[in-house]
Amino acid sequence: MHLDLQRDDASGRSSEPVYRQIAAQIRARVDRGELAEGDRLPPIRELAAQLRVNRETVSSAYEELAAQGVVDAHVGRGTFVRGRRPRALAPVAPAPAPLSARAERLLEFERSRVSYGAGRGAIRLHALKPDPRHYPLDAFRRSLARVLSELGGEVLDYGDPQGYQGLRAAIAERLRANGVVVGAESLVLCQGASQGIELVLRLFADPGDAIAVEEPTYPNALAAMAALGLRTAPVPMRKGGACLDTLDRALARPDVKALYTIPTFHNPLGLTTSLEHRRELLAIAARHGKAVIEDAYEMDLRYAGKHVPSLAGLDDEGQVVQLLSFSKSLFPGVRIGAVVARGRHVDALLALRHAADLGGALPLQAALADFMNTGAYERHLGSQRKRLRARRDALVAALKREMPEGATWAEPEGGLQLWLELPEPLDSRELYADAMRAGVLVSPGFQFNCDGRPSRGFRLSIGSVNEEEIAEGIARFGKVIRERLESGDSDGRASIHI
Repeated sequence: MHLDLQRDDASGRSSEPVYRQIAAQIRARVDRGELAEGDRLPPIRELAAQLRVNRETVSSAYEELAAQGVVDAHVGRGTFVRGRRPRALAPVAPAPAPLSARAERLLEFERSRVSYGAGRGAIRLHALKPDPRHYPLDAFRRSLARVLSELGGEVLDYGDPQGYQGLRAAIAERLRANGVVVGAESLVLCQGASQGIELVLRLFADPGDAIAVEEPTYPNALAAMAALGLRTAPVPMRKGGACLDTLDRALARPDVKALYTIPTFHNPLGLTTSLEHRRELLAIAARHGKAVIEDAYEMDLRYAGKHVPSLAGLDDEGQVVQLLSFSKSLFPGVRIGAVVARGRHVDALLALRHAADLGGALPLQAALADFMNTGAYERHLGSQRKRLRARRDALVAALKREMPEGATWAEPEGGLQLWLELPEPLDSRELYADAMRAGVLVSPGFQFNCDGRPSRGFRLSIGSVNEEEIAEGIARFGKVIRERLESGDSDGRASIHI
């Protein structure tokens, strides 16, 4: 093996130790392919004689190559080239198994969602959840401690697949007080309204079927439909609620299996439909023999106006399945919701629930039952309703001060949200990003449309912000809107009219 080595110069110095020169030149030959994997290097004694160096120098060179992963040394057999496989390189990961078409569609839907980042220090007018500063921590802690002390292991087991009977009874009592005549046997507890939506969609529809949905609507309901391989049949929202003529045509289609609707404190619009509209809607659904999925997620948060009977309370045909949740009225972490149904629908829901899991968190269900039975829940609601009304009034006052001519909004009678509609040529996709940079987070209207098309609307939430924060947030948002209007570079397109 011929190697070109630099010897010491006249001063006795060389640019690099000889053993490193030997190692570098052998490594270069391996890299160029002149030495292939498995080739045997010359024995140390032979190469040392050829290069006229001592054996320790060649031995050090081979040790350097072994440390670099270029060669393997075997006592009694010699030193062999390993090839170009450095030890530091991790093995190539195998390609993952392909995803289902439904999973791919859901991933596409998730990628289209709005990302707010951390939003640290921003005013959170987008968060549809109650204010953590007013969670009833002490009262709920006492309820949890009480049920653990009194019931012990009974609430640490799997429990009834239908959910804790005491909580179902407490919820049924509240429903009866609001005109929904049911007992505990008609309720199936679930992990919040989100799991309830999925269970009920599976109750009525198979992959490829369609669900009639109000537009705009709750994005997580659209996500659940995408995950289940369901299509949507959009029904536009008007000032009084879903367009009944469009609904009639949608439910006449054989592929449309049910209607998903939010008649009370609609998400995102905040409106509540009239008794007449509800009766006409039920008549249309009954005429076509289609189920109605009523999302009553904010039913306990009315702070103004008169009570309107729910669809479930008006239902004489057994066509309505109602969804309930405590995430907005209490706190999201309780993860308790309920589905209200009748007859075979309850049996089928239990079968679906059992296939998904073995029940919810029994200690939390028992604690919530105690929280309700001791009156703590009603006391909390009293404070919450008073707080929300003051915040709604602060939001309306701020909108009157800050919004441009042509902006419209409706004052909700309950719930956590108000819908703001801006004038042309504004577009929610551009404005929400501008607002985020200005330190205020708002929910752009395009994400509530089935196809994500442009919108001039915004959902504004009063759940997590007080009156001062609302005033400051709307002032910032108003400045962003005025600057966009003055620049004249927005592209306002499709919207809704309420």
